[in-house]
Amino acid sequence: MADDAIKGLTVDVKFARFLVLVNALVPLALLAWDGYHHRLGANPPEFATRATGVLALVFILLTLVVTPLRRLTGANWLAKFRRMLGLFAFFYACLHLLAYSWFDKVFSASDILRDVAARPFIAVGMAGFLLLLPLAATSTAGMIRRLGGRRWARLHKLTYVAAAAGVVHYWMLVKADARVPLAFAAALAVLLGYRIFAARSNARRKGQAAAAAAE
Repeated sequence: MADDAIKGLTVDVKFARFLVLVNALVPLALLAWDGYHHRLGANPPEFATRATGVLALVFILLTLVVTPLRRLTGANWLAKFRRMLGLFAFFYACLHLLAYSWFDKVFSASDILRDVAARPFIAVGMAGFLLLLPLAATSTAGMIRRLGGRRWARLHKLTYVAAAAGVVHYWMLVKADARVPLAFAAALAVLLGYRIFAARSNARRKGQAAAAAAE
């Protein structure tokens, strides 16, 4: 019976992964559909660039949601989705950079570099993207084994910095209504605050256990 339950859970997780995959691609499909039918507003390139950037932020935050949700619910199988969500964050960040490079700079490396130097919000966004590169490159099980669990975990704390850079980039970009980037900032603050609280609680429990063992 136990084996059957485990197998059933495995099937459920596989199906859930499929659902995550499909739903993660739905926004891109809708963007492509609306673009084909000329429904992206008065400035389609700007809409596509901003939409892919927002999607990258959404998936970075979803990646950060996994750990607290897993710990609070005890549903450890949620960890199986973290890598997929992180890779979709990187995927949409790549599309965001591609849209900016294509529509704004026509793939001119010199123009992009000048833009990075001249406009702080571009520099912050580019820094956030560069931080995602080592995270995506080391997302495989083989890289985890090669780096070792502790080194890999330390490296992937860059996710927090990349997420913060993305939020700041968005906030600096918006000139009038900052409610959406502030909502992202609030969500990120909650997720990071939970981690700080959990780390301190864990350290306190370990200290109490060590003190009790010494008595």
